[in-house]
Amino acid sequence: MRPDSIRPNRWLVAPPAPAAIQTQLSHINPVLLQVLYNRGIVDPAHLQAFVEHRYLENSDPFLLADMDKAVTRIRQAIENEETVVVYGDFDADGVTSTVLLTEALRGCGLDRDKVRPYIPDRVDEGYGLNVEALSKIKEEFNASLVISVDCGIRSVAEVAHARDIGLDMIVTDHHSLGRELPPALAVINPKRPSSAYPETMLAGVGIAYKLAQALRQALPARSQFNERDLLDLVAIGTVADLAPLLGENRQLVTDGLVVLNEARRPGVAALAEVARLKPGQLSAESIAFGLGPRINAAGRLAHAYDAARLLAINNRPQANQFAAKLNELNQQRQRLTAELTAKAEGLIQPDAPILIAADAGFVSGVVGLVASRLAEVYYRPAIIMEMGEEESRGSCRSIPEFHITDALDEVADLLVRHGGHAQAAGFTVRNENLDAFVARMTAIAASKLDGLDLYPTLTVDAEIDLDVVDWALVESLAPLEPTGYANPTPVFMSRHVEVLSHRVVGQDGSHLQFKAVGSAAGGYRELGAIAFRQGAWAAHMPQYVDLVYTVGVNEWNGRRSLQLMVQDMRATEAENIAV
Repeated sequence: MRPDSIRPNRWLVAPPAPAAIQTQLSHINPVLLQVLYNRGIVDPAHLQAFVEHRYLENSDPFLLADMDKAVTRIRQAIENEETVVVYGDFDADGVTSTVLLTEALRGCGLDRDKVRPYIPDRVDEGYGLNVEALSKIKEEFNASLVISVDCGIRSVAEVAHARDIGLDMIVTDHHSLGRELPPALAVINPKRPSSAYPETMLAGVGIAYKLAQALRQALPARSQFNERDLLDLVAIGTVADLAPLLGENRQLVTDGLVVLNEARRPGVAALAEVARLKPGQLSAESIAFGLGPRINAAGRLAHAYDAARLLAINNRPQANQFAAKLNELNQQRQRLTAELTAKAEGLIQPDAPILIAADAGFVSGVVGLVASRLAEVYYRPAIIMEMGEEESRGSCRSIPEFHITDALDEVADLLVRHGGHAQAAGFTVRNENLDAFVARMTAIAASKLDGLDLYPTLTVDAEIDLDVVDWALVESLAPLEPTGYANPTPVFMSRHVEVLSHRVVGQDGSHLQFKAVGSAAGGYRELGAIAFRQGAWAAHMPQYVDLVYTVGVNEWNGRRSLQLMVQDMRATEAENIAV
């Protein structure tokens, strides 16, 4: 099998910006302008604000529906010295949200022992609010107010239970709305139709931050915390949860990275050290591939409290111990993910409209990663479930053509609980409903995806000649940072690239490294290139290839050089090769 048939990606080159826009914004580098146009940023005022890392819309937290109700109830709790519990989630967004709001409440005058963080155990309790935990919080903590962060928007029965046992509830969440809102004193979610807040795509930690902002505005005499000191947590949670890095999220992450690089939290400094990240040079990519996975590893394979304690601790020696533990858990998570992905591939039907596997041997902490890998490889929605004695817990990952949470809504009568986003969700199902669940989800997927040509699509920002790739281009694209979900690193395509030399690299020879030059007349500047997991090309490498790539910087022995990070390649058609 030829390498270009192993994973047949569709290349979709974005249409060029209209001539009128190019003329109006001719002072902007044309490649940068094209990338901004692809992101939907063409209004001159918003474009200028984007490149200057400013946010133009109103960010008053009281524009969020029910924010005033939440602040009024929290003010009452502070004045009466009530016990308040911050109820979070076990992923990086939930952990950072929990730590952030706990610090803010203590900074508003509540004694340390009057603010209790609570993060459920992934295995014993599962995602989100649960009746047993709320009863425990009422009875053992003697709490009177619970504030959820990054969860609760679909917990109608659980919030009703809290009300019945005398617990007041404030729900803050960013996940998709259910058919009805939970009966809480306040429900803060920017996706609510009644919310006037302009940014609807905040992460859970972003909403927790807005609540902290509102408290500081409403209680200036009591508030002893600095909003800026919380922004490192906002950056970590926002990037790790794949919130779109546009609009206010981008501003929050930009400001948060400044705080993050000041290494004010011993735990962050220790975690960056074990992740081999350079102090003062942390980026959104550092969070996505370094800090975030290690924070998530705690909730996946141990308990998220390990990560929460690391972020909150003010003792560097202890921080080093906690960071080392998270690093070990992350290495374990990597091994386990590879093993269980292989196991899942033996259970699925690759040609099915939706890939579903259930087994008692799956581990709840990594089922989402396994589902993600299957969805990536086979380009189908995927569901992986850990089967328990009475209930099974599943994690879903999907493709743009299939809204997975909408599909779960259609089978809600079979589920104990569920929730999520368009392309990622989780649920719990009783085992007696498992066969019906699989059958109905398969039927829904077959109906929604019928007739669609399902191939992964690589979206290309612009076709450019390889000779355009130089340090000046990299500098002109720098205003796009921080890049991430919805504002990815620019992807380019170049045709007729000549391969001068190539070799396989990596312990198993699975990667391809080569030298390339462009085809422009008079140009002959070599560029290094690396194509991960594409080592199969080496056996019959064409002399000329078309490439889809991002531009990276390779640092080795103190020297920096540009490097093409190749996402895909094809042999250049013979008739198009310039001789």
